[in-house]
Amino acid sequence: MLNQPDPFSRRALLQHGLVMASTSLLLPSFLERSAFAMAHPHLSSIPGVPDERVLVVLQLSGGNDGLNTVVPLFAPEYFKLRPGIAIPERDALRLGKSDGLGLHPAMGSLRDLYDDGLLSVVQGVGYPNPNRSHFKSMDIWQTADTTATGNGWLGRYLDSECCGFGKGESGAVEQDQSGGGPSSISIGRTAPLALDGSKVKPVAFESAQLFRWSAQDIDKDLASTYDTLNRRGILATNGGSGPKDTNADFLLRTALDAQVSSDLIRKAVARKPQTTFPQNELGNQLSMIASMIGAGLRTRVYYVSHGSFDTHSGQGGANGRHAQLLRSFADGVKAFWQELKAQGNDQRVLMMSFSEFGRRVGQNASQGTDHGTAAPMFLMGPHAKPGVLTSHPSLRDLDEGDLKFNTDFRGVYASILEDWLKADSDKVLEGRFKPVRVVKM
Repeated sequence: MLNQPDPFSRRALLQHGLVMASTSLLLPSFLERSAFAMAHPHLSSIPGVPDERVLVVLQLSGGNDGLNTVVPLFAPEYFKLRPGIAIPERDALRLGKSDGLGLHPAMGSLRDLYDDGLLSVVQGVGYPNPNRSHFKSMDIWQTADTTATGNGWLGRYLDSECCGFGKGESGAVEQDQSGGGPSSISIGRTAPLALDGSKVKPVAFESAQLFRWSAQDIDKDLASTYDTLNRRGILATNGGSGPKDTNADFLLRTALDAQVSSDLIRKAVARKPQTTFPQNELGNQLSMIASMIGAGLRTRVYYVSHGSFDTHSGQGGANGRHAQLLRSFADGVKAFWQELKAQGNDQRVLMMSFSEFGRRVGQNASQGTDHGTAAPMFLMGPHAKPGVLTSHPSLRDLDEGDLKFNTDFRGVYASILEDWLKADSDKVLEGRFKPVRVVKM
């Protein structure tokens, strides 16, 4: 251990974020192996783990009003309790032969996916003793734990499935030259808790052009750290290996990971899509994800957020603020799947969409809706089990004005983990939850 403070600390590095610095260090072999391992966390020697499969999570932030998204046309109580904001039956986009259900009229692009057999609708999703705080409920969804503690559920998946690097007879990491990239990527200012693991950390950025170090002098600091450690004999420079999991090792590993990840991501996003995406924030984000998939990044999980759906006032019916958000969602998702099909990558990808809670059944005095409980989830793609998969909650048997959930969201997660990612859902979710089969078997 050093007796003096390191010139660049773990905390300072994390505060700057995983953004880029080019390094000109002459690295010993153990750091070269570290760099490769950090840049290829997806490599696995675990039998049966499908490295080519991708999960895309689209979060509808703010608590989406599920009743005006998947409209219960069968229920007279819906129209009675929402006299100013209910979707008229004549405007709703009916879902095939489903029993009295329709989509919001702004979601024509999503109905197209439904008609093409690319959309699953899971109704009445929630959890016991629901929490109506945005922050608490989102943490519950992202940790898959009603106490909202621990790492993210996808972070735990990446920890358990993506850290078993293939080993050659010599014990060295076998270098697969194809693909590459971080194991999870979030498009946005900060990474969601869902992607945070104890071993594997996500990369988050708003645009590939901004994905570089904010500190211009990082090269000098890192080189100074390396030289100091080398002089003190902490690093081995002749093909040996230094102590594992030291603060210095962490810093150098992280910088090298950032270097490789930035180069791969910026080159990937530079690819022009074959499809015209909506010219809005969500359209641009989904276009970037499609480009990274098309470029061959072997990232397992992509994450993007859309909203806010916190429509306490002025929600509107067929043409209000909620309609604008749903139209952006539906149009962006349709363009995304058109692009993946044009690439020939649609069979590799499953998309899941959720919101932290729904809204109350009755409208409020401000022509909006307040925080509620159960809401629908969507699964999209050729491997999503098509159609309406669960029953709609009763609008007669309410819990003090709220829907009673009938599907635990962790059951949906369990199916995604078991049937799509081929992971041990009990281990990842830290408990047994009956899978809601949302993936074609």
